[in-house]
Amino acid sequence: MAFLVSGTLRVAAQVADVQDSLGRKGKYSVQGPRVALTLSSPEVSASTVAILEGVFQTLGFESCWRREALVQDFLEELTGFREQLVAHGAPLGCVLVALVAPSGQLRQPQKLVRELSGCGALRGCPKVFLLLSSAPGAAPEPGAFLTSLCELCGRRPHRSLLQLLTEVFCRTAKESSGVIYCPVLRSSLRGALCLGNVEPWRPEPEPSPSTQYDLSRDRAALLLAVIRDRPGAQHDVDALGGLCQALGFETTLRTDPTAQAFQEELAQFQERLDTRRSTVSCALVALMAHGGPHGQLLGADEKEVQPEALVQELSCCRALRGCPKIFLLQACRGRHRDAGMGPTSLPWFWRWLWAAPATPSHADVLQIHADVQGSSFGGRTPGSRDQADTLMVYAAAEGCVAYRDEKGSDFIQTLVEVLRAAPGGDLLELLTEVNRQVCELDVLGPDGDEHRKACLEIRSSLRHRLCLQLPSRC
Repeated sequence: MAFLVSGTLRVAAQVADVQDSLGRKGKYSVQGPRVALTLSSPEVSASTVAILEGVFQTLGFESCWRREALVQDFLEELTGFREQLVAHGAPLGCVLVALVAPSGQLRQPQKLVRELSGCGALRGCPKVFLLLSSAPGAAPEPGAFLTSLCELCGRRPHRSLLQLLTEVFCRTAKESSGVIYCPVLRSSLRGALCLGNVEPWRPEPEPSPSTQYDLSRDRAALLLAVIRDRPGAQHDVDALGGLCQALGFETTLRTDPTAQAFQEELAQFQERLDTRRSTVSCALVALMAHGGPHGQLLGADEKEVQPEALVQELSCCRALRGCPKIFLLQACRGRHRDAGMGPTSLPWFWRWLWAAPATPSHADVLQIHADVQGSSFGGRTPGSRDQADTLMVYAAAEGCVAYRDEKGSDFIQTLVEVLRAAPGGDLLELLTEVNRQVCELDVLGPDGDEHRKACLEIRSSLRHRLCLQLPSRC
C-alpha cells in the first residue's frame, strides 16, 4: 500500500508539474511529447505539405502525422486523431494541427477547432491550429507565410510563438486597393508559448525600436458604455478612463448609447481623426454593453448592433493607416456558462489526491488564419486575411457569458491592474497574462451555486510589438 501511495504521489507530482508550470512561471512547459498533424485536401500541393513538415521539425515535433481527405471529411479525421491522443494516456507537451484547403472550402473552421480543443485529455496542453487556405490554380510554391514561419522558428527558437507570428505578419502583409491585409491570429493562451529547443524561461533580448510601433504622436480613445441595468459598469468606466489618461490617450466617453448611437459615435470618432491637424499614432475603442445570444451588442434601447461592423468602421480610417487600432469588447457573446474542464480523465485515486482547479473549456488554443500563397486577395476567405494592425480583445469566448458584478467586470478590472503594473510590456503578452488571471477566477453566476469559468479571446493582426507606455518613460 505504501508503494502504491508513493508511486501515485510521484506520478501526481509529474503531471502537476506539467499542468501547473504555467501558473508558477507564466509560460507553458512543453517538455512532454509534441504531436503534429497535417490534414490537407487533395488539391493542396506536395511542396506545401513538405514545408509544413519542415516547420514541424524546426519546432521540435517528434511525431508528425499526415492525412489527406476531402474537406467534408476533416471533422471525422480530427475525431480519429483525438481518440488516438486520448488513448496515448501520458501528458503531451503541445499539439499542432494544420488544416489546409483551397480558399473558401473551410467554411466552419471553429467546429473543427472545437473538436480537438474541447478534449478533456488535452486539458492544460497548448493546442495550435494553422488554418491555411490556398487560391485555386495557384503556383505550387508554398509562399511567404510558410517560408517566413519556418525561417524565423529556426533562427529565433527562444522567442515566443506570438512574437514570431507578429514578425511573420509584418513580412507577409500585402496591400490591395489601399488597404493593408495580413494573416490574423486568435488566442486564448494563458502564458508564453516557446517551442524552440531552449530553456523556456530564458530572458528575452531587448527589442529594437524598428520592431515596435511608433506611438510618439497623439493617441485617441473612445469609450462607449451602457451603464443602465449593468451593475458595476460605472467602475469599469472609471478604471478604464483612468488608465487611458495615464497612458496619454485623449479620451471621449459616451454612456448609455443606443444601438444607432454606437454606430454614429464610431463614425464621428473616425471623422474627427481624419480631419484633425495633428497626426494620431494609436486608437483605442472600448465597447461595453449587454450582449445578445449570437454575440451582438445591445444598446441602451435593447436594439442590436454587430460589433464587427463597428470595428470595420474604424479600420477604414485614413488617419490610422499603418497604426495600431485596439478594440476592447466587454459583453456577453452568448448564453453558455462554462463549468470548465477538470482532470476527469485521470484515475479516481489521482483525482482524490489532487483536486486540480477547473480550466476553461476554451483556454490554451492558438489559431493562425493565413493564405498559403500570401499573394491573392481577390477572393480572400474571411478570417484567412484581415486588415492589418488591428487588435481585438473579447471578454468571453464565442458563445459564452462575460461576467461582471457590482465591483466591475473580471476582464476590465484585471486588464487595468495588469497594464498599470507593467505599462512598458508587449501588449500581446500582457493580454495573455490578463487571460491567465481571468481563467483562474471561479465565478458564481446568477444561475446557481455552481462555479463557472471565463476565458478571453484575443484576435491580432498586429505587425509590430505594441508598447503603450508613454515614450518618455519607455
